[in-house]
Amino acid sequence: MRLLIISGIVLITGLLFTQFVGLSAATDNLYSTQKVNLALRRTAHHLLRAAGDSTSRIPAVQQLDPHTFRLQLATNFDYDRLPGLLRESFRLHNVMATYDVAVLDCARGEVQLGYSVKDLLRNESIPCVNRSLAAGCYTLQITFNSPAPSAKRVPFLPLLGIGGLLVGLLFAVRHRKEHTNSTVEQPIASIPASSLIRFGRSSLDLPNLTLITNTTPHSLTYREAKLLRLLVSHPNQILERDQILKLVWEDEGITVGRSVDVFVSRLRKLLQDDPTIKIAAVHGVGYRLEIQNIVSQ
Repeated sequence: MRLLIISGIVLITGLLFTQFVGLSAATDNLYSTQKVNLALRRTAHHLLRAAGDSTSRIPAVQQLDPHTFRLQLATNFDYDRLPGLLRESFRLHNVMATYDVAVLDCARGEVQLGYSVKDLLRNESIPCVNRSLAAGCYTLQITFNSPAPSAKRVPFLPLLGIGGLLVGLLFAVRHRKEHTNSTVEQPIASIPASSLIRFGRSSLDLPNLTLITNTTPHSLTYREAKLLRLLVSHPNQILERDQILKLVWEDEGITVGRSVDVFVSRLRKLLQDDPTIKIAAVHGVGYRLEIQNIVSQ
C-alpha cells in the first residue's frame, strides 16, 4: 500500500511539473530575460543619443516579476521615437511576445504616457504621440502579455484525470492481488475437509485452485487444477495424451495452445516436495500419476 501511495504522489507531482515546464517553455519561446535586457538597453541608448546625451550611464534593467521589466532614464526623451525603436530592438533580439508600455514619473511612479504594441500591429495610431515630456527622470516599464493562444500548453486537467485513473487501476490490481494471496495462503485447517482431494502427502483444493504439498500452498491455473484432478482421479493408470486433451480442453470447445508437456512439467515442479507422488511419462502414449500410500479421494 505504501508503494501505491508513493507511486500516486510521484505521478501527480510529475503532472504538475510537466504543466509548469510546459508554461515556462511557452514563455521562453516568446522572450527571455537576457534578450529583453539587451533590447531595452539598446532602446535607451538610441533615445538618449537622439536627445543629445551620449555619455550618461544606462542603469541596470529591473525585473519586477516574470512579465514586467523597468529601465530608468535620467533625462526626458522623445516619446514619439519610442514605439518604433522598441519594436525594432525586440525584433533584432527575437522577442516575439506582445507587450504594453508605460512611461512613469520617477518621483511619484505615476503613468505619464503609454501604449500597447497591439496598436502598432493593427496599424492604429499610438496614444499620446506628439506630447512632450517635461525635463526630469522617467522610468520605462514594459509588461509582457501571457503566452499567445497559439502556444502549445500541456492539457493539465486531462492528464490529471488519466493519472487518477491509473492510480485507481493500480489500487484495484493491488487489492485483487492481496485478496488472491489471502485466498491462496488460507490456513489448511480452515479449509473444509470435504473440499480437499487428498493424495499421497498432498491435497488439491479445487474450489480455490490450490495445491497443498507438505502444508505449502501453491496457486494453480484453472487448466492446471483440472489436469491434476484428472490425474488424481486415475491413480497409477495410464492416461493417453488424446484423452487428456479431450477431457481437459476439448470438452469445453477449447483447443490447447500450450503443449500438455508444459502443464505436466509445471505440476511436477509443484509436487517435487512430495516423495510419494510422481507423474511418469509413458513414451508415445501419455502420462501416469504414480501414488504411494493413497489416503482417500
